[in-house]
Amino acid sequence: MAFLADSLSRIKPSATIAVTDKARALKAAGRDVIGLGAGEPDFDTPDNIKQAAIKAIESGRASKYTAVDGIPELKAAIIRKFKRDNELEYKPSQISVSTGGKQVLYNALMATLNPGDEVIIPAPYWVSYPDMVLLAGGTPVEVVARMEDGFKLQPEQLERAITPKTKWLILNSPSNPTGAAYTRAEMKALTDVLMKHPHVWVMTDDMYEHLVYDDFVFATPAQVEPRLYERTLTINGMSKAYCMTGWRIGYAGGPDKLIKTMAMIQSQSTSNPSAVSQWASVEALDGPQDFIPKHNKVFKERRDLIVSMLNQAKGLKCPSPEGAFYVYPSCAGTIGRTSPSGKKLATDEDFVTELLEAEGVAVVQGTAFGLGPAFRISYATKTEDLEEAGRRIQRFCGNLK
Repeated sequence: MAFLADSLSRIKPSATIAVTDKARALKAAGRDVIGLGAGEPDFDTPDNIKQAAIKAIESGRASKYTAVDGIPELKAAIIRKFKRDNELEYKPSQISVSTGGKQVLYNALMATLNPGDEVIIPAPYWVSYPDMVLLAGGTPVEVVARMEDGFKLQPEQLERAITPKTKWLILNSPSNPTGAAYTRAEMKALTDVLMKHPHVWVMTDDMYEHLVYDDFVFATPAQVEPRLYERTLTINGMSKAYCMTGWRIGYAGGPDKLIKTMAMIQSQSTSNPSAVSQWASVEALDGPQDFIPKHNKVFKERRDLIVSMLNQAKGLKCPSPEGAFYVYPSCAGTIGRTSPSGKKLATDEDFVTELLEAEGVAVVQGTAFGLGPAFRISYATKTEDLEEAGRRIQRFCGNLK
């Protein structure tokens, strides 16, 4: 259609949203579907955070436009969070608040990329990274982090991928879709490479920072290598640890000039994030944090359950991740086999389509995240549903001929 922008031909719709929508439609049509596609906690937003939002509405503080990139109170709470959790010091002029972490990433890429600029993205990656780079006019450079390396980018891979055109490295730890998280030593090995290439900036997506298990200790690049501070954008948000996906607040700390430019872009696109959500986020960051380890205990139990069940399924192989609430099993052992409907499985997309049709379990194909044949499961769902999904997956795999 000539009316539409040429840039749209370079991108595709979000596969995770597509799977969630399809599962929702099947449920509405009366099918018994267990949706394991959506990346959001099944826990409700804690009451103290809800009450802060109600108070903001009742006091009139949520009725008006706010500063484009965040109220001073929220910026102050974010500064305290970065110091408390990450040993990073920022001024208010170095903080950006947006409508979710996705907008922070998009603003930063729009503010910095010129045609031909390259952005290194370890695969498997969150589905939106490459498409956002393309929309901003840049070139995504995908580097496959292998299952045998724990789905983690290796220093020598990073070294090989850097060219004079490289502008950013996007790092996501713990990772969506694999749950893989870099130890401090692993992160230091990557930052050592970056120190040799002063033209490369780091965009670190720390959205799952607090969702880690088995005594894993989280570390972010500018914390591990303070000399990278001036060329690092440290991104986080309220969605995952605080069970606030629908509230849509993301934030970042970074160099003044970049933050100022991101604010300018935001002023001409969406303007300020929701005032109600901002006041709720102040309470989330400054209020009690004791619910996080309680939730993590449940997530860890679910992780152990689904990893065990998947590894008992014929043709699947599933590593146990360090964080987030995803597992990323390989389904290479099922490719070439035939499903109960008579369909020969040629790709991981065939696997997830047939699994949904045969057993009513919705998962996302690995090729959407840049590495297949595999699929992503979100275990942020009721434990009994997860257990039933595990049984159905085992049955489906067992019935393949």
